[in-house]
Amino acid sequence: MDTARYLQLDVFAEKAGGGNPLGVVIGAETWSDAAMQRFARWTGLVETTFLLPPTQPEASYRVRIFTPQREIAFAGHPTIGSAHAALETGFVTARGTDLIQECGAGLLPIRIGEEAGRRVLSVQAPRARALEPDVLHAKLVRAILDRTPLGALPPGFVEGGRRWWIAEFADEATLRGWQPDQAAIARLAKASDSLGLCVFARCRQPDYEVAVRAFPAGVGISEDPASGAANGLIGAWIAAGEPQGPLARGYRVSQGREIGHDARIGIRIEGDGAVWVGGMTHTVVDGHARWG
Repeated sequence: MDTARYLQLDVFAEKAGGGNPLGVVIGAETWSDAAMQRFARWTGLVETTFLLPPTQPEASYRVRIFTPQREIAFAGHPTIGSAHAALETGFVTARGTDLIQECGAGLLPIRIGEEAGRRVLSVQAPRARALEPDVLHAKLVRAILDRTPLGALPPGFVEGGRRWWIAEFADEATLRGWQPDQAAIARLAKASDSLGLCVFARCRQPDYEVAVRAFPAGVGISEDPASGAANGLIGAWIAAGEPQGPLARGYRVSQGREIGHDARIGIRIEGDGAVWVGGMTHTVVDGHARWG
């Protein structure tokens, strides 16, 4: 039976308990793919990651990301959480203010910052590209959003590390009070080979400018408390649709309140279109896993 260090984290939260849980295994170099998948299924978490030595000289470390069902190339909160675990445990030493993560989506830069004396990590999300929706899929989206007041930007189908449908709602109250048809979102996700639908609204709050809700029915989740990849795609969608708009260089996100969380995510959009997604992470559990 193999023993490895195991951390359970809360990602994208100013206080522990507000963000998205993540399991991180360190020291699983001898574990088989099947053992990793079984462990990820056993944790029951949305994602579990495995920190490994890099295979490319530029990389600080390598991470493999598993849902309970399968391995995936990229996800936002597992990336931020894995970087936190790598630094917290001494698995890596930062090269100044940067790390390079090796994962299924390639080599991703991670920046190390600070806010109010606490570490903030940001990842450069994979480049987003708008997809041409199938007529049937577009019809499904219209049915899901029927009679819902929408915002300035049209709904879209976007890919970048993950694949999501995006829609802007008219205001925060509409967003927070929305009762989605989960079965319809699941049909859309299956038909379009996507995670599902994420919706956002612009806000006038002192501590955030955008509220987000994400419904990844494609992986069997009703609602996600904090979605790094989805927020990266929303940021790219806003910047492309309103390149001179007030949100085109970045903003702060509130997500998860509707399901008892209070995630906070920072979006920074650079002049070349690169989108950085960041936030704080807390170590909640630090121990060992015995797995054979």
